[in-house]
Amino acid sequence: MPILTAFVAGLVFGLGLLVSGMSEPAKVLGFLDLGGRWDPSLAFLMAGAIVVASLGYALARRRRRSWLAQDLNWPTARVVDRRLVVGALLFGVGWGLAGFCPGPAVVALGQGRTPALLFVAAMLVGMAGFAWWERRRPGR
Repeated sequence: MPILTAFVAGLVFGLGLLVSGMSEPAKVLGFLDLGGRWDPSLAFLMAGAIVVASLGYALARRRRRSWLAQDLNWPTARVVDRRLVVGALLFGVGWGLAGFCPGPAVVALGQGRTPALLFVAAMLVGMAGFAWWERRRPGR
């Protein structure tokens, strides 16, 4: 059952990305272009998503287990460290340059878009490089 619910959640998420235009790099880049023809529609989308997610988190925080009887494992890290800041900066720069973040890139890949293929390939190489780097770190 968890695999089915994960599939349905991913399907709903992907459809939401399609309907909202998030799989269109031009829309994302239009939102990030504060000095040009700024497109504020993504800000409204984000605000709506924050409201919906906040309600979901408020309900989930009151529970010990999910509706499918899975343990709810909340993050325990409370520190904003250099690794988090560098990772967030890299994510933001990649998003700003390509107009994709991972979810919309996978949706666009499913649409057969070549830029998405290049982005996803670069993303996978980056993930593999990070995993390799982490294995080499002392104490890991």
